[in-house]
Amino acid sequence: MTDEYLWPVRNVAEYAYCPRLFYLMEVEGIHLPNLETEQGKFVHRNVDHASDKKVEPRDNPETEKLRSLTLTDPQLRLTATLDVAEIDNNVARPVEFRRGRPQKIVSESGRKTLIPWPTDSVQLTLQALLLQRNGWEVSDGVIFYDSMKSRLEVTITDQMRDEALVVLKQAQTAADRPRPTPLENDRRCPRCSLYPYCMPEEVNAGFETDIRPRTVWPPRTEGTLLAIQDQGVKLGISGKNICLKNRDGKKVHDIPMTDIDAVALVGPIQISTQALCALAKENCPVAFLSSAGRLLTITDPMESVSAQVRKAQVLSFEDDQRRLELARWLIWAKIINQRALLLRNHPERPDHLAEDMLDLAKSAKETSSVKSLLGIEGRAAAIYFKYFADMIKTDQASAFRSHGRKRRPSPDPVNSTLSMGYTMLTHECITALRLARLEPSIGAYHVSKPGRPALALDLMEPFRPLVADSLAITAFNKRQFSEGHFRNTAAGCMMTSHGRKAFFSAYGQRMSTLITHPVYGYQLSYRRMIYLHARMVAAWLTGEIDSLEFLTTR
Repeated sequence: MTDEYLWPVRNVAEYAYCPRLFYLMEVEGIHLPNLETEQGKFVHRNVDHASDKKVEPRDNPETEKLRSLTLTDPQLRLTATLDVAEIDNNVARPVEFRRGRPQKIVSESGRKTLIPWPTDSVQLTLQALLLQRNGWEVSDGVIFYDSMKSRLEVTITDQMRDEALVVLKQAQTAADRPRPTPLENDRRCPRCSLYPYCMPEEVNAGFETDIRPRTVWPPRTEGTLLAIQDQGVKLGISGKNICLKNRDGKKVHDIPMTDIDAVALVGPIQISTQALCALAKENCPVAFLSSAGRLLTITDPMESVSAQVRKAQVLSFEDDQRRLELARWLIWAKIINQRALLLRNHPERPDHLAEDMLDLAKSAKETSSVKSLLGIEGRAAAIYFKYFADMIKTDQASAFRSHGRKRRPSPDPVNSTLSMGYTMLTHECITALRLARLEPSIGAYHVSKPGRPALALDLMEPFRPLVADSLAITAFNKRQFSEGHFRNTAAGCMMTSHGRKAFFSAYGQRMSTLITHPVYGYQLSYRRMIYLHARMVAAWLTGEIDSLEFLTTR
């Protein structure tokens, strides 16, 4: 395709400026909102519901108007949804609504003429072709530009039909090919809503280069994790807000869905089907946890599916060497982070401790099988948790020292906090993998079993020391946990309602903490960092980058 052509997206005829964007949106079905798309939704909402007379086509009132008319032609391999089709007996006219303004052409005499943009013209022409092939006569169409509140009449010529068919064929050819590589250093990328998924700067830089990507996407997410743990609370929907009611049915909070990245419900919390559907529409997963903090299930918004990425994931993990390659990177980073935490927080560490952990990290990077890697990780964990209690300065350290790391049930407050931290970290990793269009249940290092998010457990390995372990050490040392935050039961040591509240407060602070990426050089919150790594795993699986490097800290 030549440079003067723009690539079509959305029913083939709405254009984007690069083949990769076309592929992501139309072949893989990835749509992320930005200001322009939200404004476009508003314009089309008015069209669909006829709520604004200003945007109604003002022509013959007897003309029948069909809204959101979907037409398909198998021979053209084309499907389109028309905003409005004006039908008068056997004559039809497509009407397309656009949020912007038409193109202005200035003649030599200085006279200004309004004409449609090439993207709009091709889209309207393809709609006209579909109407014709479904039995109507079409000679012209209308583009309504909302910014000017005016209609622009467009005559459909044979030349326009031929050009539209050429573009259609080019788009279909592009869709049949593998995903194109991203643009390099393009000035239009920062405004693209798909930048957080496409990540052209990071993909082009890779992990073995001195190139520093531009800092384009915000270091923190706009939303946050909504964790509800008060028994009897009910979640419903009120417009675009999540409505929280207490056990008496009284509204206590209204939270805009745009402020929420994910939802975690701990214990017997009720949520309406309307709220579940609204959150799914916003691609927001909901995690259901037991009162003890065990992850039970997560809702799966269907939008987070990409056949190409899933296919690459399955084929890659069928290859033992590819699985081993990913597993080595993960465990090496995990051991390095465990070592860093010990060096930073242990008051009187043995002289050999740092060298022993470093030797194990090197062995993890050079091992020749996943089985031997499991043994290396186990030895590193034994050393790490042997000295873990020494990093905690409160009375809870002695109980952990006597029990060691145990779960199901957790015998002491430190183990209980670690388990809750790992549960929430699993939830974060599942969410990140879904957003990266990966399947969490198909892993490389952890064995895939029914109901087990194996790839999420893989992804969280380097983040265990940095998020969950560090949170536990900091929270106890700063005495964010106090008497009454834990209780001993027959099912083990569990957090009370006040304890979970203190935990989620500390967890939110930790996930929003900024940390510098070791290769790219910019700062991201831990939540953003997890998503970045999930996205780069997807890029590695699809062959966009050759190697991976997971987050490590000093």
